[in-house]
Amino acid sequence: MSESIAEVLAGRQVQRIRVGTGLRLELAGAVTVLIDSDFRLLAAGGVEHFYPQLGTGVTGGLTVLTGSRLTGAVVSPAGGLELAFDCGRRLVVPPDTAEHPWQVLGPHGPLFTAEPGGYLTG
Repeated sequence: MSESIAEVLAGRQVQRIRVGTGLRLELAGAVTVLIDSDFRLLAAGGVEHFYPQLGTGVTGGLTVLTGSRLTGAVVSPAGGLELAFDCGRRLVVPPDTAEHPWQVLGPHGPLFTAEPGGYLTG
């Protein structure tokens, strides 16, 4: 039986964050979360909106994620992704009907990919 996204990501530490045309969360164990669409970062103090395709750098609450650990990962029925971190932040990627909004990669290739229209391959 294959592992769920929560089992694959839970407990992994964020080692590095890169922003280019998307967001890359490089995690311990050679696992990477790629986000290729807009996303939100939720904290007790409010919500930050990020648009990585506009070339935004690692700013605001994103800086707090480096060194934190993932405590949960949930995929919505529509294909959205929510990641919870031990620093109290939640990263939310809404579903996208036209693009691949996010993907989780392992050392040997894709583990989970959100497909247009809310489908998940993995």
